[in-house]
Amino acid sequence: MNTAPAPVGSLQQGGCQLPKMGDTWSQLPWPGPPHPAVLLVSLLLAAGAMRSDAGASCPVLCTCHNQVVDCSSQRLFSVPPDLPMDTRNLSLAHNRITAVPPGYLTCYMELRVLDLRNNSLVELPPGLFLHAKRLAHLDLSYNNLSHVPADMFQEAHGLVHIDLSHNPWLRRVHPQAFQGLVQLRDLDLSYGGLAFLSLEALEGLPGLVTLQIGGNPWVCGCTMEPLLKWLRNRIQRCTADSQLAECRGPPEVEGAPLFSLTEESFKACHLTLTLDDYLFIAFVGFVVSIASVVTNFLLGITANCCHRWSKASEEEEI
Repeated sequence: MNTAPAPVGSLQQGGCQLPKMGDTWSQLPWPGPPHPAVLLVSLLLAAGAMRSDAGASCPVLCTCHNQVVDCSSQRLFSVPPDLPMDTRNLSLAHNRITAVPPGYLTCYMELRVLDLRNNSLVELPPGLFLHAKRLAHLDLSYNNLSHVPADMFQEAHGLVHIDLSHNPWLRRVHPQAFQGLVQLRDLDLSYGGLAFLSLEALEGLPGLVTLQIGGNPWVCGCTMEPLLKWLRNRIQRCTADSQLAECRGPPEVEGAPLFSLTEESFKACHLTLTLDDYLFIAFVGFVVSIASVVTNFLLGITANCCHRWSKASEEEEI
């Protein structure tokens, strides 16, 4: 069964290799006797084949220069297809992109910078960065992300900077969301909807230097103590947004700067009962029980007396 040849400039199914120029020429019919128009078409096709041999041409509405592809501020609703294969810097910022298709970055092994800020992304497909092993800077700020799952940055071990700020619906970061990102230095989680962040999500980041967490509705209960203790001991520049990181609850610490909380602030979380405390509680319980029995007994006697008095009054009237 014969299959139709792949169109010029398209990717072969199952890989990223583009068709060679010889394949394109083999698809062209013999032009016959030389004719200016036929020769012109042949030359144009040859030029297109040469561009295809080097990589995909620049997408419509984008500009490409020195391995930088800029598609920002073009009111795009979807990501552009067929980027140049050697793209290192891709900007899709300030558009209306709602989703990134699975495997979109598979063919772009040289990608170093990906800018997706100020779009309408709700989530990213699993394994998006599986082949982006050289990706160092990722900007996902000003989107509508609601959570950071465990496999979001899978295999992207070269990441140095991640910006997840200004995602107002971001409520949850999985404890293993940043697992394996040993080179990560800058992490921005500011101005989201986070009330809690697991210590496990950060303690596996040995290179972390800057952490921005201000502008979130933090609930500074007992569960936050391990994270705050770790921050005070490990992060060198976390005070950069210390004035913006405030507690929204519980009521007794509402409005307090997050980094102003000390071990004394969590003293109630470590209260333990001694043997004397347990004996006192048992004694109080015993006294309350006796009092309850006596009270019920007295109420019963009172009710019985009232009943007899009422019956005697009725007999006298008769």
